[in-house]
Amino acid sequence: MRESNDPPLIGVENIKMPDWAAVDQRVIAAGFGQAVRTMPAAVGTVVRLAWSTSPRLTVLAAVVHVVSGCVTAFGLLATANVFTALLQEAPTPQRVLDSLPAIAVVVTSYAVRALLDTAVAAVEGALKPKLTRAADEAVTAAVIRVELLAFEDADFRELARQGARYGVRAIETSLRGVADLVSSVIALLAALVTAALLNPWLAPVLLLAAAADAWASAKVAKLRYRHFLDTVSRNMRKYVVEEVATYRTLALERHALTLQEPLLAEYSRISESLMREESKLEQQSNIVRLIGRAARGAGTAVAYLVLGLLLYNGSLALALAGTAVLAMGRASTALSNTIKAVNSLYEDSFYIGYYRTLLAESERRRAPVSGLTAPSHPGEIRLDSISFTYPGQDEPALREVSLTLRRGEIVALVGENGSGKTTLGKLLTGLYPPSEGAVYWDDVNLAEADHRTVHENIAVIAQNPAEWPMTAGTNITVGRLGREDPERTAWTEAITSSGADEVLESLPLKENTVLSKKFSDGQDLSGGQWQRMGIARGIYRDAAVLVADEPTAALDARAEARVFAGLQHASTTGHGSRITVLVTHRLANIRNADRILVLEKGVLLEEGTHDELVEAGGLYAELFEIQASAYRKEP
Repeated sequence: MRESNDPPLIGVENIKMPDWAAVDQRVIAAGFGQAVRTMPAAVGTVVRLAWSTSPRLTVLAAVVHVVSGCVTAFGLLATANVFTALLQEAPTPQRVLDSLPAIAVVVTSYAVRALLDTAVAAVEGALKPKLTRAADEAVTAAVIRVELLAFEDADFRELARQGARYGVRAIETSLRGVADLVSSVIALLAALVTAALLNPWLAPVLLLAAAADAWASAKVAKLRYRHFLDTVSRNMRKYVVEEVATYRTLALERHALTLQEPLLAEYSRISESLMREESKLEQQSNIVRLIGRAARGAGTAVAYLVLGLLLYNGSLALALAGTAVLAMGRASTALSNTIKAVNSLYEDSFYIGYYRTLLAESERRRAPVSGLTAPSHPGEIRLDSISFTYPGQDEPALREVSLTLRRGEIVALVGENGSGKTTLGKLLTGLYPPSEGAVYWDDVNLAEADHRTVHENIAVIAQNPAEWPMTAGTNITVGRLGREDPERTAWTEAITSSGADEVLESLPLKENTVLSKKFSDGQDLSGGQWQRMGIARGIYRDAAVLVADEPTAALDARAEARVFAGLQHASTTGHGSRITVLVTHRLANIRNADRILVLEKGVLLEEGTHDELVEAGGLYAELFEIQASAYRKEP
């Protein structure tokens, strides 16, 4: 059992506030005036997105809201005519009859307003799903097109999560907020205009209560957003612990190591901290609201006092007092709705800001599109003094590596863990850009080439291949969607060379079996089976540059021998000869490689054939001897 003074189980205390949140914290600390300037940009984002989604519905929504507000104003003025007709002098049966046309106008205005409200709901109901879909698609399209290196940046990953989750939701609610704001402002103007027409003094006193409401709402909104910024790091920590405590991929060791209770304690610790902050926020918000309501009540009292004085000194006819009271009530409701809409938009504006920041950051991190096409079948790949440092790291993963790979070669990358083998594979395929130096395919610098033309001609077999939630067959053919293979020759070669044919035979629906436990009838594979599927996918892709990164780490000796034979065969078929790079710790499998490159701490230490490197007696010879000695008979 963990004691309360034990250090945190997971290293979540080291999560710092992301840069994008730190910027907003400085903005909101600068004061309400600067913070509220984000509102027009947020509203503009919603309106532009709505317009791009459906100009017709956007215009229709605006027109319906404006007409609805005008009908409200007309109804108030018509009510004044009713009161005048009835109360200018003592009511009589004849005056009641004379007021019927005015009453009919008022009733008609209310009926039309009800119909317009229904029309507003219908228009918004049609526009909202389109807007949400457009916002979702914009985020997905932006994030999916960023360069691979962006996902090594924890700040960007969190921005993508926050922008997609809260940003899209805020856009969805802001559509209602903008509509409510337009409607309530028009209703407020209608009430103010009506009051001003009755007596010029009534309009300004109606605004007294608004100032208190506006201050209170803005203060609460600012408190809420400051709370969000103050707790963003803790919420990130909570998300990490929640992930560790619930994800299926960690379930085996979570149970085998009996970590359920320690993880629950960690989750409770962070949740309790967040709960305390939430309670503090609610207390502060309630105090602010209480002050605002008291000030609003005082303002309303002043308004009615002014109305009484106007009646007392004869500045306002008694017949119009009823309309004035009605206008004041309408103004109060409209003020309340306006402040509520502004408050909602003010809060949403920050989250929409994340959405806009995510789109901008994704665009910045997107690989540039150029007119330069990379060679589809390079004769050589040349690395010219390349170095590479991962985001957030001080030490480079690779240091001034220079080498040339030629078509037809099978080159092996060897080295201890952390030596830079996998990173080098990503650089020579253009998946990562070098921090220094350049990578050339023939005479084309990959930094200047259209990245899509580079990636179309590479195949990467990962140690932990993607477990696509697709059918088994599609898991393989997704390596080259749309490839012409009428006789299924390429398919057969891919599954037999990789051993994936045995995997397919073991499945209940063979290649039509869905490989995901997310589906009720889905199947899961072992690590070794997934590796075979990943190898088949890489072979089926039939690319000019093939990088296999520890492709057989989870396979038994027989399956491993079959795979390496298949990879060697695939390296000399399809495209003809290709550039093949094998990353492996099992040195017995690469004795026949054309060249072996030995890396140590990011530096290219040795280069040569197996026999040359063994004879040299360096690091490779030492690593090979360690592995070979395990198979020799003890003296």
